[in-house]
Amino acid sequence: MKKLSLTLLTCLMLLSPNTVLSRTMGDTVEVYLLNQLDDYRGYCIDIKGYKSKARVNKGLQAHTCYSYQGKIAVDQGFDEIKLTKNKFFLPAFDVCMEAASVSVSANIQLSNCRNGKLQEFKSDKKGRIHLMRNLSLELCSDTLNNF
Repeated sequence: MKKLSLTLLTCLMLLSPNTVLSRTMGDTVEVYLLNQLDDYRGYCIDIKGYKSKARVNKGLQAHTCYSYQGKIAVDQGFDEIKLTKNKFFLPAFDVCMEAASVSVSANIQLSNCRNGKLQEFKSDKKGRIHLMRNLSLELCSDTLNNF
């Protein structure tokens, strides 16, 4: 199993995995890579750590999705309504996804939710996630644990 982390990059669409939303029952959704890589379950944005014991100070990674177990894991569950408002909010941990800066290779971290520009992300029609402050930056995953 590969563990991948998240970074803002200017990505080539054919080389970088895209992200899309997967809906299950309830008010949370997974955000997963379209490219399943080496696992039929696919990879989702995940807080580093294990489910309810995940550690928000360790940041985000791409990790195998858990919805095959019948529900979305708390460390992979984003609020569906907040996503429509460009906020990637993880309600079980009361934190939002945030870019460290508006630059290529900026790390993606978790912090208290606020109305800051570094917490505003938009999903396009192809499923790619962009930082709204600079739409040329795309949320990407690589094998070096950078997201």
